[in-house]
Amino acid sequence: MASFTELVENSNHHPQEKINIETVNNIEITSSSSSAAAPAAPASSSSRYENQKRRDWNTFGQYLRNHRPPLTLSRCSGAHVLEFLRYLDQFGKTKVHTPMCPFYGHPNPPAPCPCPLKQAWGSLDALVGRLRAAYEENGGKPETNPFGARAVRLYLREVRDLQSKARGVSYEKKKKRKRPPPPPPPQQQLPLSSPPLSGKGVLPFEL
Repeated sequence: MASFTELVENSNHHPQEKINIETVNNIEITSSSSSAAAPAAPASSSSRYENQKRRDWNTFGQYLRNHRPPLTLSRCSGAHVLEFLRYLDQFGKTKVHTPMCPFYGHPNPPAPCPCPLKQAWGSLDALVGRLRAAYEENGGKPETNPFGARAVRLYLREVRDLQSKARGVSYEKKKKRKRPPPPPPPQQQLPLSSPPLSGKGVLPFEL
């Protein structure tokens, strides 16, 4: 879904947390471009996913090193993951209306408003999924995976519900309609057999 490689190298909000990344301007670029692009071959899609996952992992590692105080991966917890996700909001491009905004719940607002820009829920959800996989691929144990922490799951759910109401969009997956079972094939009726006609003077049965 979403891409995470474009954080800005220098942040006015967090000057002590400078992240040198190839592309972090927006986590949402891949999400929007992939939906418009034609579906690629499975091998190409897998390669893009692996490259994106590697960049995300390197970026998160750099974020930990630039943290104050610096953090090692072994000491990283779900709370640090939440801190990282909130930090990314400053680079978001998704308008999230506040309840006081006249366009709250409006999917297509007719005019601009001063509501903040944040990372889209789908972008964060995809990012956490990639980092969760990268953590275990780099030797982390599933039971200590900070990206799978309950607090992270609850945060993503909260962001999804908040943005769904604020933007007037639904993130619920459409349930696929079950196709009705095909009707059974028509049973072939056998013709009723009639007893053969007996000849003249001959009874159809023995006395």
